[in-house]
Amino acid sequence: MSVHVAVVGAYGSAGVAAAEQLADTPKIELTLIDDGDPGGGLCILRGCMPSKEVLSAAEHRFAARHDDRLNGSLPDIDLEAVIRTKDEHTSNFAAHRRTAVERLEQRDGVTLLNDTARFVDDRRLAVGDRILDPDYVVIATGSTANIPSLPGIGGTEVLTSADVLDTTAFGKTGVVMGFGYVGMELVPYLSEAAGMDLTVIEHDARPLDEADAAFGDALLEYYRDAFDIDVLAHAEEQRIETTEAGGVRLHVDHDGVKKTIEADQAFAFTGRRPNIDSLGLEATSLDPGRGWVDDSMRARNDDRVFVVGDANGKEPILHVAKEQGATAAENIRRHRNGDSPAQYRNIHHHVVFSGLGVLPFARVGHSAASADAAGLSHHVITREAASDGVFTAKNVPEGLARLVVGVNGTILGYQGLHYHADAMAKTMQLAVEGEMQVSDVPDRAYHPTTPEILDGLFRDAAAELAT
Repeated sequence: MSVHVAVVGAYGSAGVAAAEQLADTPKIELTLIDDGDPGGGLCILRGCMPSKEVLSAAEHRFAARHDDRLNGSLPDIDLEAVIRTKDEHTSNFAAHRRTAVERLEQRDGVTLLNDTARFVDDRRLAVGDRILDPDYVVIATGSTANIPSLPGIGGTEVLTSADVLDTTAFGKTGVVMGFGYVGMELVPYLSEAAGMDLTVIEHDARPLDEADAAFGDALLEYYRDAFDIDVLAHAEEQRIETTEAGGVRLHVDHDGVKKTIEADQAFAFTGRRPNIDSLGLEATSLDPGRGWVDDSMRARNDDRVFVVGDANGKEPILHVAKEQGATAAENIRRHRNGDSPAQYRNIHHHVVFSGLGVLPFARVGHSAASADAAGLSHHVITREAASDGVFTAKNVPEGLARLVVGVNGTILGYQGLHYHADAMAKTMQLAVEGEMQVSDVPDRAYHPTTPEILDGLFRDAAAELAT
């Protein structure tokens, strides 16, 4: 006997991952639902793909500005060309994603509905003029920009990351709320590509909450020096308003001192939240509060509803969304067969394209702080990028790298804030997830390249373990 599964948000990374797994499963009738116009998924249309596209243009100017060997006037960035190229590329990426979903539709038992879905009862969906009663529902509706609850915010124009990715003209000055992943990537873009004089509000002492403090301190210093950005640490927004001249005025508490910041434009890079407001969950037994989705991706109060990707609020990262989608598909099969569910627990693996991607941050596995919190006995090995001469040759000598190694020699984690740290993250993922011994990592002689910083960490760690 076949079962019917509805995937709401079928064009996104999590939805596609679930759909591809389920489409290969015998005796499953699959309905894919997405109202995207054009469809393509958040990451492709409004997230990691277009943001890296615009960062690349600013990176080129930054490299020229920081190389004293180059003569001549510094070129301006053609923002219209940047956005036009971004739109062309993301359109192609989205078309590729739509084609993949449409191929699924060609399979027996798979239907694609380009419409909006909302719940009208437990596991009962209204999709256009249809009513569906699937046996299982996968919610994969992604996330939306989170606007802070701040007095005056409703009457003030505030730009989000989505706005920035489509804007071709900015003011001379700006004030930024939010210095997490989105802020760390887009703040240097606004400074370099748009030439804005920026003030950034940072609630804590430093950015990069997931990193050991040294990395956040180094990044903060780099932003202030390389981009001349004014970052107010230990600051909290109080209220915002529009000025008589059409700009914005933000009132803040900066380390106990009241301040007023006036600027041409305000930006809210204050994270993202699950895009579930229009799903009609109030008509169901689902309660989308804290912890409403467990590690099997099942929703609390209904073991036939699975919530994956950004929609569950757990870890809004692309590769995690894909893995969660695959986990949901596996657990639908397990539930159908009467088996216990699989639990999804991943190794920490994040990359932030900070500093226009010139100084990216990567963390795989444990930081020193998280290893302490987990009660793991370990060694911490840290190297400055400048200690490996190849970074100077790349004109990016700033940054540092850190290795966390268990007392038995197992590689527990890596953090890098340096040129090419993003590319090195995959190597370190293999080392951490494979539970490699630091002394077993081969030390090969080869032409000098930036991964030499990893060799240095491995050698230093092995030497410390030997003492």
